[in-house]
Amino acid sequence: MSMSAARIGAVIRKELAEFRRNRFILATAAILPIVFLVSPTVSILAIKASAVSTVLEKRVETSLFLPLLIPVFVPALLSAYAVVGEREQGTLEPVLTTPVSAVEFLVGKAAAIFMPAVGISYLMFGVFVAITQFAARSAVATAVLHAPQLPAELVFIPLLAGWSIWVGLAISARATDTRVSQQLGTLASLPPVAVAALFSFQVISPTFAVAAALAAGLLVVDGLACFAVARVFDRERLITGTKPTSGTGQPRYRSRGAS
Repeated sequence: MSMSAARIGAVIRKELAEFRRNRFILATAAILPIVFLVSPTVSILAIKASAVSTVLEKRVETSLFLPLLIPVFVPALLSAYAVVGEREQGTLEPVLTTPVSAVEFLVGKAAAIFMPAVGISYLMFGVFVAITQFAARSAVATAVLHAPQLPAELVFIPLLAGWSIWVGLAISARATDTRVSQQLGTLASLPPVAVAALFSFQVISPTFAVAAALAAGLLVVDGLACFAVARVFDRERLITGTKPTSGTGQPRYRSRGAS
């Protein structure tokens, strides 16, 4: 069955409607970005005019790194909830009994998370840069605007979000508890953060060639992740609440409550 834009669009609309109804999701999407905006902004505005260049450079590096956590943690929490949370609410089964394929279902879920997560990330990042330009001291504003990490981070925001979404969906599709899924999803989204930290703190020089190579690698991983997650997506298990059993002559699935 070929992919249908109409079915993917239906999943996206359903997912966005679910976000609007769920207070936890709305609170997560609002509070975390504000936290990761306020902290670096306060840090930048607190720099004194007499600060030496090394102190200024380190403070700018830290302040530019923290907004990168928004496209990592926000989609990680949302995607980790996307399947197991809906299953716990009893709204997953009606969707999975429709003709929508696993790839269409996952692409719709991912797109519904990706759009607001990346939009919020760019918004908070833009607000941070704008505040530094209008409210910080001139030397600080110049250091932020001309930081070599700035253009690289603009490229990595959607790529980091994509990684977090697919990892979170993979975990959510196999987990049986929302809280465990979100904890594992957050931990699994950290490896790209380590790479971003190496860029932000200039352990790896943020040259165009290095940034382009890493971005291309992460883009390929994000592109293949959809099909990898679809392979571990067990529609029957999610609908019936069953799991595989072993042993000759035994049924392939049994109830979670069976002995």
